[in-house]
Order: sequence, then structure tokens, then C-alpha cells
Amino acid sequence: MTATEMPRKLIKKYMPDEESLKANRHLSWLGAYLHDPNLWHLTRKSVSRAFFVGLFCAFLPIPLQMLVAAVLALAVRSNLAISIGLVWLTNPVTMPPIFYCTYLIGDAILGSPNGPVAFELSMEWLSSSISVIWWPLLFGSVLCGLIFGFLFYLGINWFWIWHVGRSWRQRHVLRKERRYK
Repeated sequence: MTATEMPRKLIKKYMPDEESLKANRHLSWLGAYLHDPNLWHLTRKSVSRAFFVGLFCAFLPIPLQMLVAAVLALAVRSNLAISIGLVWLTNPVTMPPIFYCTYLIGDAILGSPNGPVAFELSMEWLSSSISVIWWPLLFGSVLCGLIFGFLFYLGINWFWIWHVGRSWRQRHVLRKERRYK
């Protein structure tokens, strides 16, 4: 196993496969762009960019986050499958607490004159409160998306470089041991 194979094998284990994404009817509008091999390669740059794109889009409080992630992945040439897959960090179970926290962060930074809004999980509450909560929610979500995306971008870069360096050092030690036996 080469030094760069280990991160690739780990990522491929959890990543959706290329053929299933190419066959997805919701992504068919991307057409020939989906056949660009650079969108499927697992390199340090494409994976770290994918983490940035996927996490940023996961924090966006909008419908069709996967569509936004796909377009951004095409624009920055990140790994498409990872970018889209990370959007599911915000799923129906995790969405309420994540967006409530991003709202609180946005509200704290913007200093909303109304103060924190009493949260209630209902469509009536959402429709009546949207005019008050939309700006702190959007601001907090974009800010958290940028921060977490950037932190994971740096973290994946660092992990990849560390892992490859460690593999090279281990291989060097093994070669030395074989020479002196």
C-alpha cells in the first residue's frame, strides 16, 4: 500500500459511488460536467475543497442544498461525491438543533433588537416568526458554514500531509531494518 492509498481507501469506503451519482435524475441537468474525471479523483486538494464546499452548503438554511453543493463543486473542482454527501450533515434529525444554534450565533453577533425568539416546533410559529429570524439565521448559518468549512479544509489538508509523511517515514525505517539484517 503506497503512502497516498490509505486516505483514499478510507474515503472510498464511505463515499457514494460515481455511477450512482451519474445516474441520479436530480443531477442529470449537469450533463457532461459529471463525466469530468477530475470531479471523481481523490487527491488532497479535491478532498479538502470538497469538505469546504459540503460543510458550507450543509449550513445553508435553504432547500436544495445538494444542488448548491454540486454547482460549487463544479466551480471549485472539488470531489463531487464528497461535496454532495457532506450536505447530509443537516438532515431532518439534525437540522432543527443546528439551525437553532446558527440562529443564536447570528442573533448574538448582530445584536437583534428583538432579542432571542422563543422557539416552537410548528409551521405556524415558523410562518409568523420568519420575518424576525431570517437575517440572524442566514448570517449565523453562513458564518458557521464558512468557519467549519475552512477548519475542515485545513484539517483535511493537514491530516493528508501528516498521513503521507508518516507512511513515508515508516517505509524508510522498514527499508533500513531490511538492509541491516
